[in-house]
Amino acid sequence: MLVRYKKSCQKIAMGLLSFMPQERNLKSLCQTITRYAEDPDWQLYLLKNEEDYIGLIGVEVADTYFTVHHISVLPSFRGEGLGRKMIEKIQVLMQDREMRSTKETEALLNHCLEKVQTKLIG
Repeated sequence: MLVRYKKSCQKIAMGLLSFMPQERNLKSLCQTITRYAEDPDWQLYLLKNEEDYIGLIGVEVADTYFTVHHISVLPSFRGEGLGRKMIEKIQVLMQDREMRSTKETEALLNHCLEKVQTKLIG
């Protein structure tokens, strides 16, 4: 289940964000989490499995599109299709907006979208 980021989950979110290559240094990480907390166009969602947060997806929302800036899954849960599930869920939340990627998220989004299309075709 995707749940919207709350300040009470800041340490968890920062830990998950730190798996993103561009968020490895603390200053950048703090700036990113502040942006998600303060800018209404930047929305961060955590993936919850029972009582644990195991992934996150962060988007910047515009009128006709949204951009996936961050997507991360705990290493012990990788390879289980959770990235694809988060993408499917965020597409539902964003309704008819076009999904875009950044240089950092492009490869993973393309990989996940190929899996979704294969699932739909097969």
